[in-house]
Amino acid sequence: MTARPEEATELAPAGAASPFRRAVLKLSGESLMGDREYGVDPTTVTSIAQEVVAVRARGTELAIVVGGGNFYRGMEAAAEGMDRATADYAGMLATLLNALALQDALERLGAQTRVQSAIEVSEVAEPYIRRRAMRHLEKGRVVIFAAGTGNPFFTTDTAAALRALEIGAEAILMAKNGVRGVYDGDPRVDPGATFIPELTHLEAIERGLRVMDTTALSLCMDNNLPIHVFELADGNIDRVAAGDRIGTLVATRKED
Repeated sequence: MTARPEEATELAPAGAASPFRRAVLKLSGESLMGDREYGVDPTTVTSIAQEVVAVRARGTELAIVVGGGNFYRGMEAAAEGMDRATADYAGMLATLLNALALQDALERLGAQTRVQSAIEVSEVAEPYIRRRAMRHLEKGRVVIFAAGTGNPFFTTDTAAALRALEIGAEAILMAKNGVRGVYDGDPRVDPGATFIPELTHLEAIERGLRVMDTTALSLCMDNNLPIHVFELADGNIDRVAAGDRIGTLVATRKED
C-alpha cells in the first residue's frame, strides 16, 4: 500500500463523525500479497487492519468481503481444464484463508472480530447467519464474510453486493490494486485511458467498465446501493470511510 501524491490529504481525526453507519469493505485477494507473487504478506495485512480499526473507532460498523485470487482463481483453473464448479469451491476455500489472516491481524490490534463462512467450516468460522452478523456489527465487532455466496459461478463481487444488501449497509467500499478508480479502459495497458470520477451503475454495465461483475452491479443498481471505488493506497480506506471523495463514485439517484 503506497500513497498517491495527488491524493495525499490528512486523515480525519479519530473522533470525527463518519458519513456511513454501516458499510462493506471489498478487498481482492491480490491486495493481501504486497510485493509477493502469491500468498499473504503480513506487513500489508497489518496495514489494512490498522485502517479498519481506525474506521471502526470512528463509529462505522464495518464488514469485510475478501477474494481469494492470491491463492486460487476459479476461472483460471476452469480454463486449464478443471470443472468450473470444483474450481470455484476451491476458490471459496482460498477466501477463508484470507479471512483468517485478516482476523488474526485485526485481533492483534485489539479489534473484536467474527468470521462467517457461506460454506460449513465450524472449527474455524461461524456459519453465515444474517441476523447474527448484524448483531455482531451492532456490538462493535468487525465481521469478515468468507467463501463468497457459497455457490459456484458467483464471484466475491456478487457476494459483497449480496451481503451489503442483506445487512443493510449504506455503501460498498471497493479497494482496487494499482488504479485510482474507474477508467474507460485498462490504465495498466492503455496509458491513454481516462479516469471517470462519477457514473451510474447502468453506465458501468452498458460500457462494460471493470468495476464489478454484471450480476453485482445489477444488484446494486436495483437497490440504489452506491459503490466507492478507490486505490488501496496508504490511508485511503480511512479517507473514503471518513467521507473524502477520492476514486470513483458509482451511484444511481433515486427517482423523485
